[in-house]
Amino acid sequence: MTTSVPRRPGLRARLGDRVLSLVEAATTPLLPTDYLDVFAPLRSGADLRGRVVEIRPETADAATLVIRPGRGWREHTPGQYVRLGVDVDGVRQWRAYSVTSDRTRTDGCLTVTVKAIPDGVVSNHLVREMRPGTVVQLDRATGDFTLPQERPEKALFVTAGSGITPVMGMLRNHLDELGDVVLVHSAPRREDVVFGAELRELAAAGGLRLVERHTGTDGLLKPAELAELVPDLAERTTWACGPVGMLEALEEHWAAEGIAERLVTERFRPRVLVTGEGGTVTFGKTGTTVEADGATPILDAAEAAGVLMPSGCRMGICYGCVLPLREGAVRDLRNGELTTAAPGDGVLVQTCVSAAAGPCDIDH
Repeated sequence: MTTSVPRRPGLRARLGDRVLSLVEAATTPLLPTDYLDVFAPLRSGADLRGRVVEIRPETADAATLVIRPGRGWREHTPGQYVRLGVDVDGVRQWRAYSVTSDRTRTDGCLTVTVKAIPDGVVSNHLVREMRPGTVVQLDRATGDFTLPQERPEKALFVTAGSGITPVMGMLRNHLDELGDVVLVHSAPRREDVVFGAELRELAAAGGLRLVERHTGTDGLLKPAELAELVPDLAERTTWACGPVGMLEALEEHWAAEGIAERLVTERFRPRVLVTGEGGTVTFGKTGTTVEADGATPILDAAEAAGVLMPSGCRMGICYGCVLPLREGAVRDLRNGELTTAAPGDGVLVQTCVSAAAGPCDIDH
């Protein structure tokens, strides 16, 4: 008969904790994970990040970023978007961009395509200043601007500007699953069409019918003209992405024709339905006061005044911009809903889709 001496329970765990404590003491004020983030930012278990490995120009003001994601990345559904966190002038900024990559690529990378917009801090940085090797923050791909499991026999895509990006993700991955496809795309000039060469090649090969609208010479596309370009429009399931004005005009036309259920739209910015009278927004912790009108999101008004704000997608989806409203009233720009708070209440509001509806105090 042999007798074994039981090991002291948890000895290895306690030793590990002690070693970690010693390492933390030696690296204070940083943590060991901070050093790991420097040497292995894409490691398993770390916050989701990606390394930019290539920047490919698309037009004079648009570029595709090829990103190698960390191990926590999960496959996206074509048409979805991903939030990117990028440091600009020492400030972490988050923006949402459509994933444009072909899921069959073998290098494990994803792509997002960015169009620089006037005064766009992040978009201009990504298009004009980003360099290969830069590590960016990532979030999970999300969004429901996607194709249904049962593919439609006839599909119509109506896009303008960067609105082509989610649709390009669909076309690159699902075009061979769609029988009859028409794409109507608007851009100021032929050379401004993002993915122009690729789209024209697809059209030449018979994969789709491409209609380019060069608004610099042809003017803005109107729904009545679209109906002439696509006579069987009522028979098609339509996906549309572009400026808010274009989308609202399409929605009105589809509703008037009684086919509203056949139109799916994607907005990169919330639609302003109702505006209030505006007011003074006070940020209690910083002591900053901002005058904001009733049509400008509190987030935008604050940032314009130099207030560092938490934010994410800016579409009211990710809730990264939520802050307590201590007193006053704000109006939801998507539906006109009014939210009020008595002194000290701390009602949570989304600053990216809420405008001042009178004086208000934000706890930030």
